[in-house]
Amino acid sequence: VVELPQLISTLNMMTSRSGLKSGNLKEMLTDNRLIYTSAQLLVTSLCVSLNKEIRKQDLDGVNYLENEKHLENRILCLKEIKASSDQLDEEIINPEGYHSYWNSAKKPGYSGVTTFSKEEPQDIQFGMGIEKFDTEGRLIKTRYPDFTLLNVYFPNGKMSDERLQFKLDYYDAFLEFSENLRKEGEELIITGDFNTAHKEIDLANPKANEKFSGFLPIERLWLDKLVSNGYIDTFRHFYAEGEQYTWWTYRFNARERNVGWRLDYFFVTEGLIDRIKDSIILKDVHGSDHAPILLEIE
Repeated sequence: VVELPQLISTLNMMTSRSGLKSGNLKEMLTDNRLIYTSAQLLVTSLCVSLNKEIRKQDLDGVNYLENEKHLENRILCLKEIKASSDQLDEEIINPEGYHSYWNSAKKPGYSGVTTFSKEEPQDIQFGMGIEKFDTEGRLIKTRYPDFTLLNVYFPNGKMSDERLQFKLDYYDAFLEFSENLRKEGEELIITGDFNTAHKEIDLANPKANEKFSGFLPIERLWLDKLVSNGYIDTFRHFYAEGEQYTWWTYRFNARERNVGWRLDYFFVTEGLIDRIKDSIILKDVHGSDHAPILLEIE
């Protein structure tokens, strides 16, 4: 029986606005805050930008916990990869010991998600079956015996009114997609950059941002709808305090000042909630403008 004790979301390995810089995933994964010796399954999710210059050693840390702490059946999710598999070396496309699944955008250098899985999923689906969304490579579904994992990179609505509407349309289509899976009896774990802060407590300057995409009432209303349909924000299930963020702009020393947004989430369906032991933002793990988040399930 596969049990899910830990998930790490949005562990940003190597992004830079001025050009990609390879980080060191091994260094981040070997941080003792990420090690739980009782774990049986570790799912890691990263928001990254990949290109052909990525080195094998950037992914070596994926194997560290297994070798040193005997953890098995881990899953690694990447989002905003901005690359297709034909741009990368074979050792990145298919890391030893992992099944790999790539869903790249048709537009070069844009969006895209990847899932690496130690255990071969029972079923894999790329996208939601809606062409206008699926061409952007935003979703991979992998189904396992005890749960279905949705690795999602939700659209950003800041560029234009058209992109905001696209984001809202994606939200609605995604909820319908998820509800159809639930009707089939599947318990869901949804990990992703939702590109929206839900409540005022979830960003440093709510009043200054209430007219901008990422904190618009209509975007937040959709997250209300998600919760009302029985999807549980695992972080808020445990923690009610403010000043807990997962993303900071690179400008204005925002991270040092902790002027951020909570954009990255693990939502789970109600049938999994009793197995959840903790949900953590690893704000001291650097390497990108996003911080990792971790969900521990037994």
